[in-house]
Amino acid sequence: MTRYLMSVCYSPDATPPTANELEVIMADVTEVHRQLRAEGSWVFGGGLHDPSTATVVTSQDGTAVTTDGPFIDSKEVIGGLSIIDVADLDAALEWAERTSRATRCSIEVRPFVDDHPE
Repeated sequence: MTRYLMSVCYSPDATPPTANELEVIMADVTEVHRQLRAEGSWVFGGGLHDPSTATVVTSQDGTAVTTDGPFIDSKEVIGGLSIIDVADLDAALEWAERTSRATRCSIEVRPFVDDHPE
């Protein structure tokens, strides 16, 4: 099994879903997570607060420097993530497709550099 990070990406200019739309999205996401757990592929996941809540810590000459806000300006931000443990990239991409349908967002799939020890 290989672990993959699935990042939920959206445009920072995107119009937030209405309360009713968000309720449907959350139900759909919960169902995908339930299916991942049922297959034994769920490791961890969660949503993130707005990028404006980020704090960046940088070591400069041995001193920690903190700044508010996101580290970089980008055309998309990460709104949440899931870590899954599946057989291969094809399986991870199938879960990403399900997650994309559930979240109505793009999903970036990336394998971890070192697979977890057995």
